[in-house]
Amino acid sequence: MLTKTVTKLNVPGPKAKAILARDHVVVSHAYGRVADLVMSHGLGSQVYDVDGNRFIDFVSGIAVNSTGHSHPHVVRAIQQQAEKFLHISSDYYHEAWVRLSERLDEIAPFTEEASVFLGNSGTEAVEGAIKLARYHTGRPYFVGFMGGFHGRTLGSLGFTASKITQRRGFMPMREVTHIPYPYEYRPLLAMQPGDADYGETVVNYLEKVVFKSILAPEDVAAVLVEPIQGEGGYVVPPASFFPRLREVCDQHGILLIVDEVQTGMGRTGKWWAIEHTGVEPDMVCTAKGIASGVPLGGFLAKRSLATWPVGAHGNTYGGNPIAAVAALATMDVLENGGIENAATQGAYMMERLGEMAARHPSMGDVRGVGLMVGVEFVQDKTTKAADARLRNRIVEVAFEHGLLIMGCGANSMRMIPPLVVTRAELDEGLEIFEHAVTIAENELL
Repeated sequence: MLTKTVTKLNVPGPKAKAILARDHVVVSHAYGRVADLVMSHGLGSQVYDVDGNRFIDFVSGIAVNSTGHSHPHVVRAIQQQAEKFLHISSDYYHEAWVRLSERLDEIAPFTEEASVFLGNSGTEAVEGAIKLARYHTGRPYFVGFMGGFHGRTLGSLGFTASKITQRRGFMPMREVTHIPYPYEYRPLLAMQPGDADYGETVVNYLEKVVFKSILAPEDVAAVLVEPIQGEGGYVVPPASFFPRLREVCDQHGILLIVDEVQTGMGRTGKWWAIEHTGVEPDMVCTAKGIASGVPLGGFLAKRSLATWPVGAHGNTYGGNPIAAVAALATMDVLENGGIENAATQGAYMMERLGEMAARHPSMGDVRGVGLMVGVEFVQDKTTKAADARLRNRIVEVAFEHGLLIMGCGANSMRMIPPLVVTRAELDEGLEIFEHAVTIAENELL
């Protein structure tokens, strides 16, 4: 229950309005904005705008600011490296690139040694992984999942299936067959007698329907999947899903690629979300939280799979020194309490939101692992009728009262604070969140 007064802010203020007006003239309208926040500075899990308004951050730059804003250890590493050199192309070598690759090899979610390819973003990580999968197997086709998000460049866009506006007019790669993600709250497939859970239902559909009538399994290079679906609604799959998927992939010589761009780097209380399943993938894609906000992405492949020749793939900024030292410093922070804090505070957040859901008719489902938590909003809990209006209004009201949150899926909300968030900051943010839910319900239900 609410325990203190939640104050409404004057947002956007006059300085923010002036900058917004300039932005609208020169910045591409392709960007989708969530709120009229014009940031001045941040510290930990708190953000300040140019008019002095303070916000609790439950977005973390979409899971990027894993160590919060301007963590001193990360800032120091960047400053020290910047005094030495900012860039040398990937045609040459430097030690930070090697050290980061060694550390990623150490935490790879498979027992075989890893081959590490570094780039600039999550979509570039996905592009590299699917190129290697196709090259190594000599197979042309892939399996993706409805609701998945893997990027907006043409290769990764072929897998992205979360919003039609991201695909319309771009004619992405067509060699991808999409099947339902194991979304238990809104299943697209009927469970069959003998299915352990909805996760097995989905894999059985792949094996017994798709592989029998649409796609020959011996033509499939890889399955690309998120361990927890992000943009699609923060959907946590049932327990049997990944073990059965691994089994089917092994049976047909298909590679299993997990997209951990949003779920990885400690977000779920382990280095990788796939570790919660007991399954080893063949490749893992990473980005977002790996370098605390400095652009960096990459993928780890079992070394035996990295059979492509010199020059088959590359980039200019691979292993950028600033990004590499930021990632190394980020990993220090995560190892020294950040991942443990994600597990502890995430369990607390789930408990608080579960209690909150019992008081609010619009909170249909609360789900998540660690500090990757989703809430699905409905018109009523019996029919589960989706209500994006409620979700969108809650985002607006929360912003007006000093909380940054963001939607995902058709009608869900994502909560992804920095992994260093304190209990006091969580409590403050959750107070504002419940206040926003109450206002939205009073207006729309």
